[in-house]
Amino acid sequence: MTIRNISLNSALLPDGWHNDVSVELDDGGNIVALQHGSADGSVPKVDGFAVPAVANVHSHAHQRAMTGLAEVSGPGTDSFWTWREVMYGFAGKMGPDELEAIAAQLYVETLKSGSSIIGEFQYLHHQPDGTPYDETAEMSLRCLSAAETAGIAITILPTLYNYGGFGGQPSTDGQRRFVNDAGRYLGILETLSKVSTGHPLRQIGISPHSLRAVTKELLEEVITGLDDLDDAAPIHIHVAEQIKEVIDCIAWSGGARPVEYLLSEFDVDARWCAIHATHMNDAETNAMARLECTAGLCPTTEANLGDGTFNAGRFLEAGGVIAIGSDSHITVSPAEDLRQLEYSQRLKYQARNVLAGGPEQSTGRTLFEAAASGGATAMAQNVGTIEVGKRFDVAILDPDHPALIGRTGDQVLDSWIFSGGNACVRDVYVAGKKVVDERRHIREDEILANFRATIARLQKD
Repeated sequence: MTIRNISLNSALLPDGWHNDVSVELDDGGNIVALQHGSADGSVPKVDGFAVPAVANVHSHAHQRAMTGLAEVSGPGTDSFWTWREVMYGFAGKMGPDELEAIAAQLYVETLKSGSSIIGEFQYLHHQPDGTPYDETAEMSLRCLSAAETAGIAITILPTLYNYGGFGGQPSTDGQRRFVNDAGRYLGILETLSKVSTGHPLRQIGISPHSLRAVTKELLEEVITGLDDLDDAAPIHIHVAEQIKEVIDCIAWSGGARPVEYLLSEFDVDARWCAIHATHMNDAETNAMARLECTAGLCPTTEANLGDGTFNAGRFLEAGGVIAIGSDSHITVSPAEDLRQLEYSQRLKYQARNVLAGGPEQSTGRTLFEAAASGGATAMAQNVGTIEVGKRFDVAILDPDHPALIGRTGDQVLDSWIFSGGNACVRDVYVAGKKVVDERRHIREDEILANFRATIARLQKD
């Protein structure tokens, strides 16, 4: 085994900020030794502020190509549901080559934002007419290939989608690319497991799209199949994103709200990630926190779609676990998502530093550490902190960026999140490999050129 040394000028460790941090990495980019307070003069020092790279836990890669194209008002009131029709139309044009090119570009942007893992909630399974590809896992495999090209870690979450509404209602024409029964879906999952097992930057999981898109019996069958492959693999599900979903669930179930139904009918625990969970009552909020189910929040997408405001204060006070994702990729920035999360609470309560966690606490650090820890859990990957035993997934914030000049300690996180944003991220390491260097990705030019050609081709169709 070859040991490699990295010397960090300043780093956020589990017990706080430290200077002169020496890290030893094994061949897999895992931290095998760490000390602070005495620099190794023989090792070039990485200037800047080293922080754990935060996972981006919720991505629909194909939607990156349509950002900004649904911002023209229609004849009536626009909502998530009208946006969804635009998205369906755009997704209908996309084949495997297009998806791979778009995903690779997205993953470059994700890395440059300071994230080292993408959680790909991938539901674009079939050809535009609904016919499966010869390789039924083709589209998900293309996401794995894009991640390999970009050098990002990935938790691939093929989406289980079989119905168009609660109680097993038929799917629509716009959903024909998404639909699988249990047998075909488990075949996709098994293929992904075969190419991911033993790969240091890959993890499989499942993503039942929503309670609208599955039945209890279908999801139970698929979870059993997942457990046969990996009984610790994560389970992600959209839930309670929209008021209409809550109303429809109550009508269908005879009175249960979406999160209430989910928690009562399934063995929800820390391997589950409830995406959005926007519209919960206090009982649901407390119960989800108690069960250690991660809330996978996508604040900039939720704001863009007009979803509503997550009950973050109560959830965190109850000990809830949060993670963040860029979802539709209207913005790709953990800093902006954490900022939007806090600002949504400030607007709701007409107060400041709502989610700081107590007097004299840094709001930025509280949110950052919560998202880093929760993201590692939601992705089932060994990251989230800079300490022995963890993979060295690290972002370096630039001390020469105007937002960070003169900042120390937690001021760095507050200024990055609430002011500087992505421009503060200078370098990014994944498993000890530098994939972003001085704000440029190591394969940026070729990936961008492929993306540019792909968008031009899609616009012609």
